[in-house]
Amino acid sequence: MEIFVLSMMFAFAGYTLKSRAEGRRIALLGLHLGNYQIEKLMETLTEGYARALGENDAARRATIWQLMNATEDKLATQFKQLADSMAKVDAAETGVNLWPWPLSEAAQWVPNARFDLRKALRIHADGLARAAHQDDAISMPSRAFKFSAELFLMQHTCHWFCKSKTVASARMLVRHKTPYEMVLQSVSPETRRAYNALVEAA
Repeated sequence: MEIFVLSMMFAFAGYTLKSRAEGRRIALLGLHLGNYQIEKLMETLTEGYARALGENDAARRATIWQLMNATEDKLATQFKQLADSMAKVDAAETGVNLWPWPLSEAAQWVPNARFDLRKALRIHADGLARAAHQDDAISMPSRAFKFSAELFLMQHTCHWFCKSKTVASARMLVRHKTPYEMVLQSVSPETRRAYNALVEAA
C-alpha cells in the first residue's frame, strides 16, 4: 500500500513538473510568435492553395497563385525574423526533449538528450526561403506542395518543443492527414539533411 501511495505521489509530482515546463515553453514561443502574423499567413496559404487547385478558370487560378506567391514571400520573411529573435534567447530555455515522458524533463541534465530549437528554427527559415523562391519552371501545385511540406515540418518542431514528438506527430496526422516521416521526406534535400543532422547529433 505504501509503495502504491509513493508511486502515485512521484507520478503526480512528475506530471506537475512536466506541465509547468510545458507552460513555460508555450509562453516563450507564444511571446515571440505574437510579434508576427505567421499563423494567420499559414491559414491564408492553406485556404489559397485549396482554392487555386479547385479553380477551373485559368485566369482566376493564375491570380490566386500570384497572391499565394506573395504570401509565401511574406511568411518566409517573417519566419526569418522569428528565427533571428529566438536566436537571442538563452540556450537553457530552447532545448527540445528527445526523450518521451516521464523521462523528458530529465533530458536537460543529460548530454545529447535534447536539440536546440534556435538551430531548428534557422533550418526552417532557410527551408521556407528556398521554397518561396523555387525555379519558375516548377509547376504551381508542385511549389505549393514543397512550401507546405516545409511549413508542416516547422509546425511539427514547434509542437515538439512545446509538448513532445508524440503529440506533435499526432497533431500533424489529425490536422494534415500526413505522417511525420512523409513530411520529412517531402521537404527539400537541404532541409532534410540539416534537420536530421541536428536531431541525430543531439
